Amino acid sequence: MPQMSPMYWEILFMVFIFSFLMMNTIIFFNMKMYPSQSLSKIFKVNQFKWKW
Repeated sequence: MPQMSPMYWEILFMVFIFSFLMMNTIIFFNMKMYPSQSLSKIFKVNQFKWKW
C-alpha cells in the first residue's frame, strides 16, 4: 500500500464490493432495470422472477 493516497484502495475496494453485490442481485433476482412497456399478466404484482 503506497502512502501517497490512502483513500484510493479503500474506494476501489468499496466500488468492487458494491458492483459485485449489485451484479449478484441482478442475476439472482433477474430484475427489470427498465420500465416494461407491455405488462405481463404473470409478473404484474411482483417485479422479481424467483429462481427457486
